Amino acid sequence: MKISRHVKQVAAAAAVVAALTTAGIGPATAEGDVTALYNSAQQHFLDGDDAAGRADLRALIAADPHDAEALALQAIWSHYAGDPAAVGEALARLSTVDAGMAAGTNRVLHAVTAAVSTLPNPLPALVGPQTGIVVLGYGLLPDGALRPELVNRLTAAWIQAIAAPFSPVVVTGGNPQNGISEAEAMRRWLIGRGLPADRIHVEDRAGSTVQNALFSSRLLRDLGATSAVVVTSPNHIRRAVADFIVAGTNVVGAMTSLEELVSQLPPPARNAQRGIYLDATRTFELDSSR
Repeated sequence: MKISRHVKQVAAAAAVVAALTTAGIGPATAEGDVTALYNSAQQHFLDGDDAAGRADLRALIAADPHDAEALALQAIWSHYAGDPAAVGEALARLSTVDAGMAAGTNRVLHAVTAAVSTLPNPLPALVGPQTGIVVLGYGLLPDGALRPELVNRLTAAWIQAIAAPFSPVVVTGGNPQNGISEAEAMRRWLIGRGLPADRIHVEDRAGSTVQNALFSSRLLRDLGATSAVVVTSPNHIRRAVADFIVAGTNVVGAMTSLEELVSQLPPPARNAQRGIYLDATRTFELDSSR
């Protein structure tokens, strides 16, 4: 996907250069303007200035109506802003430019909508062997020991694993301390509570929720699993659910610990949804800068 996207970006940049050169603007300036607008938009979204970010994208799209990444971002952040007309316009243009990107953007919009409406759930889901149980890591102590929050996650995952005895279990997290990754520390904890070692699958490269979702989704597919119960903390579950859906995993359960559960039950306010949207665009692998 990255290679084909890069080829399209090069072609799009060439088109913009040609158009702006015809208008009397030199090629170097044209390329710089397009890059600057994209990077400025992404920085504005990161800083929380969505209106400025969308304005940058409108200027970029006016110069190059075929920039698929700009159209995707415009659709996503217009959705966040509650502007359905702008969402529809961006998606309509994108569908004619890059149907695959349009489908992926629609998946992002579905993911964030599903995530916002997700309720943290301390009760296990009743699922079969085609559904994996994915427990997300949490930073270890300097000596490699588990922090209490990670024990909470593992306890919830252990309960889910007992309720679904034929489901594979994926532990995901890198960030090693004292030579032990989060995933390895989690694996040892679960084995120590009676789960068979061959039932636990280790993903020990991820350093973020985005990578948890991308790397674990690939591992689930390799295992033949078509869906997952995602296990993490109550205040983290909605962002994780969005990332896994964008990564291509059908999330059928959102298992959490009881800690802080009540405070996380209400749907998040609009400004609290920002992290969900930011993470979803990263999981979609839209370039953060050019």
